[in-house]
Parts: sequence; structure tokens; C-alpha cells
Amino acid sequence: VSFYENRVLPFFIDLACSSEPMMELRERVVPKAFGEVLEVGMGSAVNVALYDKNKVSKVWGLEPSIGMRRKAQKNLARAPVEVELLDLPGEAIPLPDKSIDSIVLTYTLCTIPDWQKALEQMHRVLKDDGLLLFCEHGLAPDAGVQKWQNRLTPMWKKCAGGCHLNRPTDTCLMQAGFEVTELETFYLDKAPRIAAYMYLGQARKQH
Repeated sequence: VSFYENRVLPFFIDLACSSEPMMELRERVVPKAFGEVLEVGMGSAVNVALYDKNKVSKVWGLEPSIGMRRKAQKNLARAPVEVELLDLPGEAIPLPDKSIDSIVLTYTLCTIPDWQKALEQMHRVLKDDGLLLFCEHGLAPDAGVQKWQNRLTPMWKKCAGGCHLNRPTDTCLMQAGFEVTELETFYLDKAPRIAAYMYLGQARKQH
């Protein structure tokens, strides 16, 4: 792992993903988590303060980046719930089948190399009556914005930790066996439109 990936990138990702507009969206998603929770792509653990300790028994935090896990320590020290870090990528979730009540996915799906495999793993560990809560940025509906998202993604992902600008969150979830039961989409104000189209909602296993 390079110095950039280990030290520099975690700083900039944390800065961007904990900005006020991003935190406001996290506040609409994370408190809905309940029971035993899996947070995929915990990053610097900015979500931990938002968990409702009266509803959550434990949080498994999946985060493959050494730099991010290091950066998470300060937030983890004041977590209101029990958190256990897992240092593996989203494609390899070391938890039993149907063991998780809710999954939290915030600004993570864009960076996972094999999103399909990762979502299939999430589907595997989620209980049949479980809930996947998500807040992601991704493919915009406007042709002009899409064109630039597709054009810039190859370069963007090299310097932004593998982040893809052009993943359609709802379609990805459905292709992995989830049913999107709530969905809100919109452009985030005061942000470049190529990275500002948000998908916010929840999904369940298709039955």
C-alpha cells in the first residue's frame, strides 16, 4: 500500500464524507439501523455516533483500509454502541448466513471493486426480514451529466480510492436480489453534479 493510499487518501476521503451536507444525509439513514448491524465500508467511523443505542445490539464494521481503520480510532473510542472492526473487503464478509438484522451502506458501493459479489455477500448475511439502509452517490439521470461521469470515472477512481461516479445504486441492488422498498433521488446542492446525484433509501431481500 502506497503512502498516498495509507496516509493522504484517508484524510481527504474523511474530509469529504464528513462534510455537513453528507452528515445530514447520514443522519437520515443510520439511526434506522437495528439489532445486529453490519456497516460495510466503515471508513473513519463517522457513522458510529449516529447509531441508536436503544435499538442496536452490536455493529460489525467492515473496513479493508489500514489508513481508514487508523483514522477511525478516535470516533470508535466514543461510540455509543459496541463496534467490532473487520479488516476485510466487502466481497469477503466473515459472518454466518442470515445473522444480520440491518446493513448500513453509506458512500461505499461506489468504491467496491466487485460490487456484485459484495452485494451478494450482504444478501447472504442479512436475515430474511432484515433491512439494508443506503445513502450513495451514483449515476445521474441526465444525459449530459452521465456523459461526464462515464468519461471521468477511469481517472477519478485512480485518485479517489476506487470511487466510481457512474454506478446506478438501485439497479445494482436489484441485480443482487434486493427489492428497493424506499428510494429518494436528488442532486446535492453546492457539489459538482458529476458526484452529487444521491440515492437514499432502504431495501429488503426479494421473496
